[in-house]
Amino acid sequence: MTAYRIRVGIDVGGTFTDAVAVDATTLRLLGQVKVPTSHHHEDGVAHGIVKALDLLLRQVDRAPGDIAFLAHGTTQATNALLEGDVATVGLIGIGTGPGAVLTRRLAALGRLELAPGKRLPLAYAHVADPDAPAAVRTAVDELTAAGAQVLVATEPFAVDRPEGERAVLEAARSAGLPMTAAHEITSLYGLHKRTRTAVVNAAILPRMLATADLVDASITKAGVIAPLMVMRCDGGVMALDEMRRRPLLTVLSGPAAGVAGALMQERISEGVFLETGGTSTDISVVRRGKVAVRHATMLGKTSYLNALDVRTVGVGGGSMVRVAQGRVTDVGPRSAHIAGLPYACFADLDDLRDATLATTRPMPDDPDDYVVLDAAGGRFAITMTCAANALGRVPEGDFARCDQEVAKAALAPLAAVLGVDVPTAAARILDAGVARVREVVDALVRDYRLDPDTAVLVGGGGGAASVTPHLAALTGMTGRIARHSEVISPIGVALALVREQIARIIPGATQEQILAVRAEAERAVVAQGAAADGVEVEVTVDPQTSTVRATATGATELRTQDRSHSADDAERLTAAAASLKTDPAEVRVLAKTSAHTVYGIEVRRWLRAPRRPIRVVDADGVVRLHAFDASVTATTVGAAPELLAHLVREGTSYGDGGVRAPALRLLLGSRIADLSGVLDPQPLLALARSEMRDRAVDEPVVAVVEVRS
Repeated sequence: MTAYRIRVGIDVGGTFTDAVAVDATTLRLLGQVKVPTSHHHEDGVAHGIVKALDLLLRQVDRAPGDIAFLAHGTTQATNALLEGDVATVGLIGIGTGPGAVLTRRLAALGRLELAPGKRLPLAYAHVADPDAPAAVRTAVDELTAAGAQVLVATEPFAVDRPEGERAVLEAARSAGLPMTAAHEITSLYGLHKRTRTAVVNAAILPRMLATADLVDASITKAGVIAPLMVMRCDGGVMALDEMRRRPLLTVLSGPAAGVAGALMQERISEGVFLETGGTSTDISVVRRGKVAVRHATMLGKTSYLNALDVRTVGVGGGSMVRVAQGRVTDVGPRSAHIAGLPYACFADLDDLRDATLATTRPMPDDPDDYVVLDAAGGRFAITMTCAANALGRVPEGDFARCDQEVAKAALAPLAAVLGVDVPTAAARILDAGVARVREVVDALVRDYRLDPDTAVLVGGGGGAASVTPHLAALTGMTGRIARHSEVISPIGVALALVREQIARIIPGATQEQILAVRAEAERAVVAQGAAADGVEVEVTVDPQTSTVRATATGATELRTQDRSHSADDAERLTAAAASLKTDPAEVRVLAKTSAHTVYGIEVRRWLRAPRRPIRVVDADGVVRLHAFDASVTATTVGAAPELLAHLVREGTSYGDGGVRAPALRLLLGSRIADLSGVLDPQPLLALARSEMRDRAVDEPVVAVVEVRS
């Protein structure tokens, strides 16, 4: 047995492949390496992954057998769609009568535009009877003659009756092509959207299969025993075999890795994560300890792909400054990288000798109002990073930190043109750059109803210091830069949990049907390697669409973090009081479990019932749950069913919108079981019982109940 095992995360970017090693017990960063992404090697990106892994293991003095967890994130699927580098899809429509009319219309999916002037390559064939193998083989021959490299079978109502799609695939198996049924990619209704999602998945399937096989073989050859996992677009990871079936889940996974890192390393419970690179900032939300996801838009159309809700703004650490008529008019979207210029703040003072301000067009079609410095050492770009350094906003040890005196010298010619001092010029640059970021952050705070008083801004990426500190100063929100911000994405890959989401449309779903969906999601993550004892499942039931959705997450091993540096009672109280914006003397301990402490205050209101906000703080002193107005009740597993039935009955409201059970969360062992997505009291209580099954009757349980307005 080795002294410690490691978790390895590898992030395959467009230019570089970054890898990190994290201690599997303490989750402490042990090492990091960067190698060029090997797009043009005969083994493709697999070569760069193995090279990064080899360098990393040597750096931390570990052997391949010491790897407890290995995952990689890749932009390959996203890039394939953006560049139009996809396989020709053979779509087999099934049906007779009205059903045939619906499926034949799907041939129009070949008009989907992948890139300017490049459409989705698709051939269509129709089969009236899926149980006629000869007719299916004729259709397959027709599609392969048209150049199909992958097959998709689709039929109306296949979500409820999948036999037809399965029969077609069985008959087509002899063709030897990769294939999929539309109902296997998503089980939601809507023939056109379901088929479109499946077709886009199929278009990237052959390329992703080839890459998966190369990476798998290379990792195995390197001596790694741990199963290889792949980053999903919703912030979790999945087994390689699952990626082979649904590669579409890796699309848009780039930003997901960063927010997963912020969620797991920084332990955000409520806030906005801003991942800033050289050219842009990806902005996403963490609400009540979970990443915000929504149906992704692909090729200009909504899909059934649940992806991180990320908004991208064209402002980064390398964004260049634009000036007109003696004032800063904008920052970006062009960056120093695009213009091929070095940052002025990273020059030597001698290089900036005799500097004068000039303007340029970074690209031929750009406006000519981007400012540059012409100096003794050449031409330099004035960037957001230069301004942040000039104001001392870049902390010691940060990836983007430079000599503050050099940064001030870089801004001096611009300040002279603006007629202000250097700090004012720097502030105006950051004001202009952060303005568009602030618009998006304000919109996300509104959309997700975050409390600006408790939500935090967390910056990641190499350019974090150029955006997050200034945005925090402007908004008054609490802000910080994540530890090891320049490698927050591979850290997110290394720390990510196995994730699976099962969605079913079940009109009038019974509690047995809801529990069945929950159990299916739980089985799916366990099948991919998650430890059964640590799986958490969040269930939501949407009465408007009759959608039952279960999202399961779990670690591939039961991680027991080193608690030698756990927060004491005073530190946890201080964290709760700071989040509640009150004096610690006003805060009371309402309940405790082995892993969490619940703190609360009472806010008295004129002629209205008092409000009771609460905060749940974990052993590390991190606020894991915010509630605006909640009741807290401590009990045991044995007594909980009867007590919860009473609490739910008392907290249920009835009105024109139907029955609305209270939002219920259970603190149970190390877990916070979030049952707030269920509005019907009986399924809610059934789910609560399922969370407590197989636990000792005397185990403590804390119920946090919020009555819905």
